[in-house]
Amino acid sequence: MSIDRASTAGQSLFMLQQVMNASQQLSKTQAQVASGKVSTDYAGLGDKAALLEASRTAQNKADAYQSNTAMALNQSDLQDTQMSSLSDLANQLRKALTDTVANNDGNNMMATMQGIFDQASEILNSKDANGNYIYGGDKDNTPPLNVSSLSQLVALPSASAAFSNGTLRKSVQVADGQSVQVGMLASDIGTQLMSVIRDVATFNGGSNGNFAATQNLTQPQLDFLTSEIPSSVTAAQQVNDGAATNGFNYQTLKAASDHASSLSTIYKGFVSDLEDVDMPTAITNLNQNQVALQAALQVTASLHQLSLLNYLPQG
Repeated sequence: MSIDRASTAGQSLFMLQQVMNASQQLSKTQAQVASGKVSTDYAGLGDKAALLEASRTAQNKADAYQSNTAMALNQSDLQDTQMSSLSDLANQLRKALTDTVANNDGNNMMATMQGIFDQASEILNSKDANGNYIYGGDKDNTPPLNVSSLSQLVALPSASAAFSNGTLRKSVQVADGQSVQVGMLASDIGTQLMSVIRDVATFNGGSNGNFAATQNLTQPQLDFLTSEIPSSVTAAQQVNDGAATNGFNYQTLKAASDHASSLSTIYKGFVSDLEDVDMPTAITNLNQNQVALQAALQVTASLHQLSLLNYLPQG
């Protein structure tokens, strides 16, 4: 009589299947603990894969908008500083005219004009970090103010001829279907200021000019300077209007940046909920799957070693 194994083929097949299942579960939890992700491929995500990709796309778009808006905010902030300086220069110009008339003394008039022209020119021809002219609009590769001296300004047919900037103000897209104007044109904020400076310099070089030639101003000089005071007020108003527009655009950009940041945070949460594994749970599952595999292997090994001899009486 032969001594057969106590296990049957069906029992062996069942236990081998348990070993395979335990091994797969262990591999899955090991990958989750190692990567921190629910699955390293779309197959493991099942019907959540489409939602995950949609959330990632939305997050990337929000991040892109936020990045664009951040750069625009930096430019707007820089423009605010420069517009404040330009506004101070416009006020200096107005004050120089009124003080000269009030004091009947033009000795410092042209020195003041020269200083205001030099500082205003530097601001209007300033560049950004990439070397582009900030106030050039769609023509940012050439200086928007094309004169570098008072004599060149006077030689032009008008102050407007001193500007070579483009006609389109730069804007940035901050959301789907929403753009905010960021750029400013040198001609929009500086034409009236340069016009007053040019008028004063032109008169000073004329037959009734040379403000510093006499101790007191002549009547034609007084009349001319008095007539230029309203123009200097208009020049200051033009600069202040530009500063106000820039301030409004800054607030709009700030609100758009905050909105994009909030959206990015929300979508990041969606992505995390879908693909990130709960680490404490994953570690617990890993330990349980290790025990389950070990148990299945031990039972299978023991099952193959059993025979009827294990149950026959001894002695």
